[in-house]
Amino acid sequence: MAKLALIPARGGSKRLPRKNVLPFLGKPILAYTIEAAQQAGIFDEIIVSTEDTDIAGVAQACGAQVDLRPADLAQDSSTVAQVCRELLLRRQRAGLHDSQLCCLYATAPLRNAADIRAVMALLAPGQCDFAIAATTFTHYAHQALKLESDGSVQPMWPELCELRGSDIGTLVAGNGSTYAVDVAAFLAHGEFYGPGMRAYLMPFARSVDIDTADDFALAECLARGMARS
Repeated sequence: MAKLALIPARGGSKRLPRKNVLPFLGKPILAYTIEAAQQAGIFDEIIVSTEDTDIAGVAQACGAQVDLRPADLAQDSSTVAQVCRELLLRRQRAGLHDSQLCCLYATAPLRNAADIRAVMALLAPGQCDFAIAATTFTHYAHQALKLESDGSVQPMWPELCELRGSDIGTLVAGNGSTYAVDVAAFLAHGEFYGPGMRAYLMPFARSVDIDTADDFALAECLARGMARS
């Protein structure tokens, strides 16, 4: 029963084209996640799932295996949970039985091996089948405003927006970097957000998920600062 690291890296990103292989401080972004998974030292296999030959080449050069996903799972509408489920079921049909899966997003280059180990360590058979890396909100989540098509804004949760932060308590958000699951529970539930989920809190400085040019610039700035410290 293997522990599998899966790195989804589709080639068709829209807001930041080719984001998974953009040069980031001298290396493709994807390389940082592969190296962190390797340094974690807990996985039997590290697989990059992609439909893109350039991304596949980068993955292989970094020492990861490559799974060329089906074309119908490389669309804008395809979810990462669907990609993971399809691969796990295909591996089962081939006689490969994975006990735990860690899904690592390639666009979180500041997440490190210790973070990965900490998320995986939350999994406990019969106690915790779903775990996630999370961080604190940079603004009060309960005061979120919904932007309407006419440019006006309305409180998303009117009944909460006047409350003080101390009245709400601590709120955290998944940081889009690391998800860990018991494979049997994940296949039964179909999503990463399952019952009894636990969270490992990562500092904001390592939690940037690169989706836009602004995210990219912020991550580079933070990475340079960490390199100097």
